[in-house]
Amino acid sequence: MSEQRKQLEGIHHVTAIAGDPQENVDFYIGILGLRLVKRSVNQDDPGTYHLFYADAVGTPGTDLTFFTWPGARHGRTGAGQAVTVSLAVPPDALSYWTNRFAEHRIAFEGPQRRFDEDVLAFSDVHGLAVELVAAPDALARRWQYWADGPVPAEYAIRGIHGVTVQERAETPTMPFLTVPLGFHLTNETNQRKRFTVGTGGSGAHLDVIVDPTTPRGQVAVGTIHHVAWRTPDDDQQRHWWQEIQGLGVSISEIIDRFWFHSIYFREPGGVLFEIATDGPGFSVDEATDDLGTRLVLPPRGWSPGAHRLNARCPRLTSPGHSERCARERAPDLGLHAAARWRAACLPFRG
Repeated sequence: MSEQRKQLEGIHHVTAIAGDPQENVDFYIGILGLRLVKRSVNQDDPGTYHLFYADAVGTPGTDLTFFTWPGARHGRTGAGQAVTVSLAVPPDALSYWTNRFAEHRIAFEGPQRRFDEDVLAFSDVHGLAVELVAAPDALARRWQYWADGPVPAEYAIRGIHGVTVQERAETPTMPFLTVPLGFHLTNETNQRKRFTVGTGGSGAHLDVIVDPTTPRGQVAVGTIHHVAWRTPDDDQQRHWWQEIQGLGVSISEIIDRFWFHSIYFREPGGVLFEIATDGPGFSVDEATDDLGTRLVLPPRGWSPGAHRLNARCPRLTSPGHSERCARERAPDLGLHAAARWRAACLPFRG
């Protein structure tokens, strides 16, 4: 396979750690307007949820996922960690979002200018650092609007724009990004270097911040667990596995996640990366209209214990779209809050 053909095509998904799963659902559906496209369990800890939010159909690159650890301690962002996830919105959408956040008493900073983009920073209900980025090319992204969501299409989130990682040193992380992973440096300031992969644009950005004094991060509630990069098929993924393994980097075997296939490794600074295939996709086990409405378990050896797993996971309800009720029930969410909050709810089907 030629190097020209084998390339990462941008971000596939970002996975973070949440606390209470209902609070997570309320925030990402009820406030941000994402669709819950898959409600499953953490395959490595099947007594806890793995929740997948995306556009209407789970298009690769729109997917933000969470392992939920209710009652667990909060983590600490720092070196060797992805510290911020940025979500793309249309170029003229930020005024809508500042008004929406103000109505729901969610603290935010900005908008501030970064490179050629305006950025609105805030924290989710469990303290995860999130940004909305008015991306000049957001409207050109592959994306399907979720018509049942609370956010109008012209302002809706179009997918993951990029991630920011924190490092103590440029070397050896930056050489590893450029060779063998194929990133290229596209912009920089005194504090931040932007790398882009594939054909570039929204969904393909990795920002690196270097501070040799930063303590190591601790992954727990309110932090990012890993960043997954897109590869179109199993053939390319096998070539990536062979190349990375050949460099002496510790790498997992290819793991069947049912909705995609995955390999995992750490870049030299410590950030956990995944390379995931675009398919088979989230509609392999649910009709598109039913995505996320029931607990779905991967089929390999899981089905006999499905009732036990379902009993261990708390029942989730879907936020209602009453703006009046949400305003009445939602307490203030500070920029670094981990407040307990629940919006008006309707039960999931199934």
